[in-house]
Amino acid sequence: MNKSILPAVFAIFVLLTGTIAGSIDLIPQADAAAMKAKGTGTNKYGSATKNKVCGDRLCSEPREVPKEEVPVEEAPVEEAPVEEPVKEAVPPKAPVTTIAPKAKRQITSGTISSSQDPGVGHESHQLAVILPPSDNVYEGVLTYTASEPIQLVTLHGPIAEGDDMGQAIWSPDGETKFGLTFIDNGDNAGTWYFTGNALAVHTMNEEPFSVSFTLSYTESPMSDTIQTGTLHSVQDPGLGHETHQLAIVLPPRDAPYFGTVAFTASERIQLVALHGPLTDDQDIGQPIWTPDGKTKFALTFVDKGEDNGVWKFAGNALAFHTTKDTPFAVTYSVSAE
Repeated sequence: MNKSILPAVFAIFVLLTGTIAGSIDLIPQADAAAMKAKGTGTNKYGSATKNKVCGDRLCSEPREVPKEEVPVEEAPVEEAPVEEPVKEAVPPKAPVTTIAPKAKRQITSGTISSSQDPGVGHESHQLAVILPPSDNVYEGVLTYTASEPIQLVTLHGPIAEGDDMGQAIWSPDGETKFGLTFIDNGDNAGTWYFTGNALAVHTMNEEPFSVSFTLSYTESPMSDTIQTGTLHSVQDPGLGHETHQLAIVLPPRDAPYFGTVAFTASERIQLVALHGPLTDDQDIGQPIWTPDGKTKFALTFVDKGEDNGVWKFAGNALAFHTTKDTPFAVTYSVSAE
């Protein structure tokens, strides 16, 4: 070739090589710019750009395009409504029957000396009061030993005006009157079940005596089964008893009673307790009391021939009775469960 042509060819080759290289170098830059505008990381540019600096970091480091933050208004938090506690339905209570509490039993012992009896008509006698007169009813047991034979005394009342119809009476002033249960066993020691509004021991002598005792008792207010009073008898309603007199203390009921009754009457009386009513096959020969021939009670009939005394009893009814057709009066205290 002509020597003059060779330099010209070389120059053209150099120019072409620079143009191609420049185009090759511009292609990734254009792609990078386009990708940058789209938020694409430069790690996709290739190894040719990993050491180049793009602004404040290497072009190879990912660059996050900050998103425009739109302030979000927080919705007001609604407080959950406070629910009232659900009240459970409470069924109405059944009526309550009030029952008087049982009196607490007391136990005591002691020794006392007698003094002149203050009762009208008893001025020459001696009396030692163990339980003083009370509106409540005493019930219990007395075990005693005395310096001489003594009598046992319970008082009932005071009784209403006009109710003293011949029964034994004790009065401190002639106006206030008590029914008098007066037991003379002729001994100086023993045990006695009692009930009443007062308890004492007594002699008909003028000289004082002493008595030592142990006492177990309750003191209870009046109720349906704890009573002090005076009854006037009426014609006995029992068949076969039409000519007799009866004074009912505790009326018939299904639940049996148990207790102590002390009394003083205007004449000698009998003590009655009923048991039942009986079924048809239970009437097999025992004593019977019946008001109509159909309802029948077994009959406990105690005739001590006394106008005053004390009786421990149990049964479905309690009464005093005579076989006479004339009324009687009886003053009593009863303490039953």
